[in-house]
Amino acid sequence: MTHQGEAGILLPVLTLCRRELTRFFRQRSRVIGAVVQPLVFWLLVGAGFRASFRPPGVPSGTSYAEYAYPGILAMVLLFTAIFSTISVVEDRRAGFLQGVLVAPVGRATIVLGQALGCTTLAVLQGVLFLALAPVAGLSLSLASVVCVTGVMIAAAFGLACLGLAIAWRLDSTQGFHAIMNLVLLPMWVLSGAFFPAAGAPGWLAWAMRLNPMTYGLAAIRRCLYIAAPAAAGPVPGLALSVTATIVFGLAAFAAAALVATRKDV
Repeated sequence: MTHQGEAGILLPVLTLCRRELTRFFRQRSRVIGAVVQPLVFWLLVGAGFRASFRPPGVPSGTSYAEYAYPGILAMVLLFTAIFSTISVVEDRRAGFLQGVLVAPVGRATIVLGQALGCTTLAVLQGVLFLALAPVAGLSLSLASVVCVTGVMIAAAFGLACLGLAIAWRLDSTQGFHAIMNLVLLPMWVLSGAFFPAAGAPGWLAWAMRLNPMTYGLAAIRRCLYIAAPAAAGPVPGLALSVTATIVFGLAAFAAAALVATRKDV
C-alpha cells in the first residue's frame, strides 16, 4: 500500500474516531453515568452477596467485592463499547451517515473508525475503574496494568464491532435497545462475572465456554493476578483467553464490515 493510500485511510478513521470522543464528552450526563453507574453497581452487588458468596474453585478468603471487580470492569467495556454504537442509528436518522457514505471511502474504513472511537471510550472508562482495584483488595503492578489495558483494548474492539454489526442493520434506537438487551445481559452474566463455570450445570457451563466474553473476562482476571495465577480461580489460561479475544475481535470486525457493505442506507 502506498503512503498516499495509507493517508487516505488513516484520515477518515481518525476523524470518525475523534467524532465519537467529542460527542461523548459534550454530553455531561453520559460522562457522569459512565463513571458512577459501574461504581454503584459494584458496591451494591458486593455488599449484597458478601455473606452468601461461597462459589467452588475460588481461593478461600476472596470476598465477593474482589471476585466481582473484574466482572464489573468487563461490564464497563461491554456496555460502553456496544451502546456507543447506537450513534450509527442516530447518524442515519440525522443524515450524517449518508453524507459519510458518499465520500470516496470504503465502508470497512468507516466501520473501523467507528469501532476505534467506541473502543477508545470503553478503554478510557475501564482505565478509570481500574484505579479502584486497591479498594477491591487487588495489588496492581505495572505489568498487570499494561496487560489488563491490552486485554481491554482487544475485548472492547470486538464488542464495539459486534454492536456495529447489529446497529448497521437497524433503523430505530428502540429496536437497537431491544436487541442489545437480549445480547448484552446473557453475554455478561454467562461470562463468569457473577459465578464461575465450576459447579454450574453442564448445559450452563457449555454456554459459558461458548461465550466469547468469558475469555475476555478470564484474560482480565489472569492479568489482574499475573503475579499469583492461582488466585485468578478456575478460568481459562491467559494464552487461550487472549487468543480467543483477538479472534472474536477480528471476526466481529469482518461481520460488521460485511453488514455495512451490504446495507443500503
